[in-house]
Amino acid sequence: MFTDYFYFLREKGMDISLSEWLSLVDAVDRGLCNSSITDFYYISRMILLKSENEFDKYDGLFNEYFKGIHKDDIDDISDQMKKWLDKSDFLEATRDMEIQKSMIEGEANPIDNEEVLEKFRERQKEQDAEHNGGNQWIGTMGNSSFGNLGGHMGGVRIGGTTGYQSAFQVIGERKFRDFRNDRVLDNRQFMVALKKLRQYSTRLDVPKTELDIDGTIRKTCDNGGYLQIEFERPRKNTVKLLLLMDSGGTMIPYSNLLNELFQSVNKSNHFKDVKTYYFHNCIYARLYNTPECENGDWIETQWLFKNLDDNYKVIIVGDAAMAPEELYSDTGNYRGPNDGLSGYEWLRLMKKHFKKVIWLNPKMAPGNAPWREAETAVKGIFKMNRLTVDGLKDGMKYLMQAK
Repeated sequence: MFTDYFYFLREKGMDISLSEWLSLVDAVDRGLCNSSITDFYYISRMILLKSENEFDKYDGLFNEYFKGIHKDDIDDISDQMKKWLDKSDFLEATRDMEIQKSMIEGEANPIDNEEVLEKFRERQKEQDAEHNGGNQWIGTMGNSSFGNLGGHMGGVRIGGTTGYQSAFQVIGERKFRDFRNDRVLDNRQFMVALKKLRQYSTRLDVPKTELDIDGTIRKTCDNGGYLQIEFERPRKNTVKLLLLMDSGGTMIPYSNLLNELFQSVNKSNHFKDVKTYYFHNCIYARLYNTPECENGDWIETQWLFKNLDDNYKVIIVGDAAMAPEELYSDTGNYRGPNDGLSGYEWLRLMKKHFKKVIWLNPKMAPGNAPWREAETAVKGIFKMNRLTVDGLKDGMKYLMQAK
């Protein structure tokens, strides 16, 4: 079984060496897994995986390979049960947490966790229909210890979204999907990536208010383990950021993504300065102050060159999905004249003025896409990455390079 599992993981793209596999086999031989599929999961993940980026993928492969082996395992939920419990449409329209709280029964006498799990296994075997409300079966909007959208504090949540955040176990939750390198980003991922845009100045002439971790460790060691807290003067991030985002048209499906990025940039208050503007398809003579790209609510693109120095780090987000004439025509665009320059020439001016520019593309053109010509031309001007964890990580690294 273990040999087959090794080849299964390798075939699915997991980078697992023979020495790592032999270490896992040795751990099993020594009884470290305690004859438990759950313990084997944690031990195998600890030994075989090299990065938390692989956790989500490994979870899926582990479940795929071992599905059905542990018949009483709490995570083995039937597709029919999942369908019964899927109330995603109902959730947004009707759930009221305060009303649910008034329905809670028996909070003062919580059931032991092990007893809950045992009853849950029993209900799985016995239940043959969907249940909404009530206090016994696995269902929704009720007071039993299992299901989702209900009013019971504690218990087991199967699917759904968190309410009171009191469940002691959540089934069907992909806890590590945010760590994947190939997924399109959300707010949390943007926040983590933007932290890489840090370039601190020399220490300011201000009081020492920032914890000096290295100094504290050093002084504590010098004192024979007696804790001595050390502080240092805070440093200031000198990075200036210019964010330009394509809005409307083929970018409409990515509106939420742009909003996540905008929110993340504004929450990242460690930048020396942040400017955010919008465009449609390509950068022309004007950039807009809002995603609606309304006439008159703009700045002249030349204003950027006159008022922002070349040290601004520039992040352009767009799918580059435009017809060639939108890129190369010098007679105008959908909103008026280009001041005699084509979009391609305006992009070259951006590249010429700013030292570091990265273009992040949420989809990238397939081989037969009608806009592939325009995208290829844009790639010839700017470094273009797909808007994923790996793509943004590489982009941040590029923006912070000295040359």
